[in-house]
Amino acid sequence: MPLVLEGRRPTGRVASERRVPHDYHMSTPTQTDSEKTPPADSQSFAETALTLGGKSADEARRTGAIDKADDQVEALFAPQYQTINSPAHRAVWDRPVPVELFVSHPPVPSPEIRRVMDDSLAIARRHRESGTLLNSEGKLDEGVLAELGGAGYWGLLVGREHGGSGAPFSVFAPFLSRMAMIDPTLAGLASVHGCIGAVDPVRTFGNAEQKQRFLPDLASGRRLSAFALTEPGAGSDLTALKTRAERQGDEFIVNGEKLFITNVLPGRTIGLVCLIENRPAVLVVDLPAQENEQFQLRKYGLWALKHTYNRGIVFKDFRVPAENLLTPPRGDGLTIAYHGLNLGRVALCANASGTMRLMLASMLPWANFRVTYGQPIAQRELVRRRLGSLAGMIVACDALVQWCAGLIDQGYRGEMECIIAKIFGSESLKDAAVELLMKTHGGRSFLHGHLLGDNIHEFLAPCIYEGEGEMLGMAFFKSLVKQHGVEFFEPIGKALAAAGIKRPNPLNPAHAWALKGAVLPYARWFLKQKLRGSAHPDLPPMPTRLKEHAEFAVERLQRMPLTISRVMSRHQLALADRQCRMAALSSQVQDLLTILATSLYASTSAEEVVQDAAGVACQELTQRITGRLPGDRYFRDVTRLGEAIAEGGFESIAGLNAGEILMPYER
Repeated sequence: MPLVLEGRRPTGRVASERRVPHDYHMSTPTQTDSEKTPPADSQSFAETALTLGGKSADEARRTGAIDKADDQVEALFAPQYQTINSPAHRAVWDRPVPVELFVSHPPVPSPEIRRVMDDSLAIARRHRESGTLLNSEGKLDEGVLAELGGAGYWGLLVGREHGGSGAPFSVFAPFLSRMAMIDPTLAGLASVHGCIGAVDPVRTFGNAEQKQRFLPDLASGRRLSAFALTEPGAGSDLTALKTRAERQGDEFIVNGEKLFITNVLPGRTIGLVCLIENRPAVLVVDLPAQENEQFQLRKYGLWALKHTYNRGIVFKDFRVPAENLLTPPRGDGLTIAYHGLNLGRVALCANASGTMRLMLASMLPWANFRVTYGQPIAQRELVRRRLGSLAGMIVACDALVQWCAGLIDQGYRGEMECIIAKIFGSESLKDAAVELLMKTHGGRSFLHGHLLGDNIHEFLAPCIYEGEGEMLGMAFFKSLVKQHGVEFFEPIGKALAAAGIKRPNPLNPAHAWALKGAVLPYARWFLKQKLRGSAHPDLPPMPTRLKEHAEFAVERLQRMPLTISRVMSRHQLALADRQCRMAALSSQVQDLLTILATSLYASTSAEEVVQDAAGVACQELTQRITGRLPGDRYFRDVTRLGEAIAEGGFESIAGLNAGEILMPYER
C-alpha cells in the first residue's frame, strides 16, 4: 500500500498572506478550540516528519513556526471560508466540481465611490498629459499624490467611519486596471498603500483606538504608507528576522535594518515587522519628518520601481509608542505579515491587465504603419497572432481579478485563488513584454523613451513581487495537499514514527503489522476514487466553444486527486525536496482553474471579441497542459482575433494614448 507523510510547507515565501474578511465572516465565539486551532501534537509531528526526512532540527523548527502561523491565519476565518472549503481546493477534491463558485459577476460601484474613481482618473490623466506626474528626480510628484488624496484615492479601502469610501475589493481591484492604463506606478502605489501597506494591517488587526488614530490620516493621504518586512538576511525565510524592539516603559526601542521598502520617505507610516521577546511582531510606525541619528534611510540604485522611492531603513535606538503594537486575535507578527499580501496579489494581476492594454495600444499603430515588402505587418499572421494572444492574456487576467476579488468580499481566505492570479498576471506581463511587445517593435524597443526600453524592469519585477512565482506555486501545492495528507497519511506517518520505521517496506510483515490500522482509511479512499466515474459538470448556459473549455477543465480536475495522491505516495517524506515535481503539478492545477474561471467569465460578456480572446487564452493553456502542438483551429482563431483587434475591435483600449509612432531619437 502506498505510504506517505504530508510534505512540509516550503521554507520560502509562504502562501498564508491574506486579508481577514469583514467581522461577520470571522470565526465566532461559539466555535470550539478544536475547530479553530489544530491539536498541539499536529505541529510537533510536522517537525518530527522533517527530522525523519533527514532535515536539521533548526529547519524543522523554522518550518514549524511557518506552519503554525499559517494555521493561525486559517483560524481567523469561519470554517466555510477556510482553505479546505475554497473554490480551488474543492474543485480538485470534491465531486462534482462546484462550478458555481467560479461564476463571477461585475461589481456595481455606488455613485460616491464612482465619483472618487472618476476624479482620481481625471487627475492622473491630466498630469500625464501635461508632463507633471514626476518630479525632478523622476519620482511621482508629492503634489500629485496630495491632489489624489483630496479626491479620495488613498481612502478607497478605508471604511467611511474613518474618512474613506469603504469600497468593496471587487470594485477596487478592476479600478486599478483602469488607473494602470494611465500610469501603472500610480496604480501600484494604491496597492502598496491600501493592500500591503499600513492600511490593511490596521483595519484588520488594529483595536478601536488604533483605527481611529491611524486610519483617517491614511485615508486622506496625509500619511501614505508602506510595509517594512524584508531584511538584508531575511526575505523568503521570515524566520531569519533580526530587527528587534525592546520594551522600555511605554515605548519600544527598535534596532535593525529593513530593505526594499516601496513608497518610503520621511513622514510616511509603515508597518514594521520586528522581534519582540524573540517573537515576530508588527508595530505601526509614524516615521519622523526628517532623518536623524535614530532613523536613517539607506539609498541604493534599483532598476524596477524607478518612479517611486524604494529605500531601506536603519533604526538605531528608535522609539515607538508601545500603544502602536498590533495584536492579532491569534498568533503573532508572522500572522499579520503573512496576511497582508493576498490583496496585493490580486492588485498585481489587475495592474498587469491595464499595463498589457498599454502594450497592445502601442503595438497597433506601429503594426499598421510598418510596411515590409509592400504590406503592413498588421496583415502578417505572426503579428496577428501576437495581438490575439495578448488580448487573451488580458481577458484571462480580468477574469481572475473579478473572480478572486469577489471571493475576498464574500469572506473567503482566498489563499490559493490569489496565488493563481498573481502568478498568471506576472508571468503574462513578462511574456507580453518580451515575446509580443518587443518582437513587434523590433530594435526600436530599446530607444530611450520607448515603452519597453524605459520600463522593461517594471514588466519583469512583478514575477518577484508578492512572492516569487515558483515559490508561490509550491505553496499553492502544499495548501492543496495539506488536508489530504493530514486525513490519510499523517496517521501512517505517526505509526511509522512510533514503530521507529524510517524506510517502510510493504512486503516486510513487521512493517505491515505496524501500519495495519493506519493504512485502512487510505485504502478505502483510494478504491473509491478508482471506482468513481467523472461527474458531469452543471455548467450555466455558455457559448459552445467556451463550454468545451470549461468541460475540459472540469474533466481534468476530476483526475487530479489520484494523480496527486500517487505522487505523494511515490516520494513519501522526500516530497518536500521534489520541488520540480511539486511545481509542475501545481502549474497544471492552476492552469485548469484559470481555464474554468476565464471561460465562465467571458460567457457572460456581450462582446464577441472578449469571448474570442478568452477562447484563445484557454486554447493556449490547454496546449501547455497537454503538451500538444498548436493546431489549425488555434492558428485560425488567434489570427482572426488579431485581425479584428488591428481593425479597432477591442473596445477596452479605445482612446488610449499610444504615443508617437515614429519616436524621436533621444540622447
